[in-house]
Amino acid sequence: MKSTKNVLPSLLVLAAVVGLWWAAVVLTRSVIFPTPWQVVTGTLELARDGTLWEHIGASLMRVGAGFGIAVLFAIPLGLWMGRVRGAFVTLNPLFQILRPISPIAWIPIAILWFGVGNASPIYLIFIASVFPMIVQTTSGVHTIEKRYLRAAENFGVPRNKLFRQVVFPATLPDIIIGMRIGLGVAWLVVVAAEMIALRSGLGYMIIDSRNAGNRYDLVIAGMIIIGLIGLALDGIMRLLESMKNVRWRYVH
Repeated sequence: MKSTKNVLPSLLVLAAVVGLWWAAVVLTRSVIFPTPWQVVTGTLELARDGTLWEHIGASLMRVGAGFGIAVLFAIPLGLWMGRVRGAFVTLNPLFQILRPISPIAWIPIAILWFGVGNASPIYLIFIASVFPMIVQTTSGVHTIEKRYLRAAENFGVPRNKLFRQVVFPATLPDIIIGMRIGLGVAWLVVVAAEMIALRSGLGYMIIDSRNAGNRYDLVIAGMIIIGLIGLALDGIMRLLESMKNVRWRYVH
């Protein structure tokens, strides 16, 4: 019952948006912009012939590969930078210079280095998602209360055990936040990369629908599907935050 009350306001807002959209198209008598029903029928058309699932699968594959590589790289590096001051002082300025650069700006370089294929968007996704995770993981290590680390060291806890049982569990909430941010940016970047350099994926589907007969029903369908998948991915990351093994610092 409680979950229904939480969802109901969002459903009402979505219904209002769809109603206003439909009314605007009908009142303006637009011959280009589609009604919600035309978007639904266009989506069903792509779903029946399998094209939709191919594009969704291609985009998810690229995001999974690029984001997975970024996780394997960023989390150990962020933990190391958080614990070793020399590593932080040396590497942090470089990452702070690279981090504000838009991932879209890397597209020409990605094409130059990797050509037109899956390697380019995977590289772009890696670049887009790795820096938020490095910064958030490093910040998480820095914000661990020093008294806990000093107490463990005073009791002679070995460094490896201190890392496994204190540092990593205490930093895990920040790691998950960084992963959540990184995944959102990764999903955004793959769509942009597919619009420019590929012939598959949801980004390509949007551009191809626009160029092939002004199928704006499929353009809007692609945009909505991108948003829904992004919502689902964010929901998966939020589930990680509720896991019992995630210790939100040292709560009493």
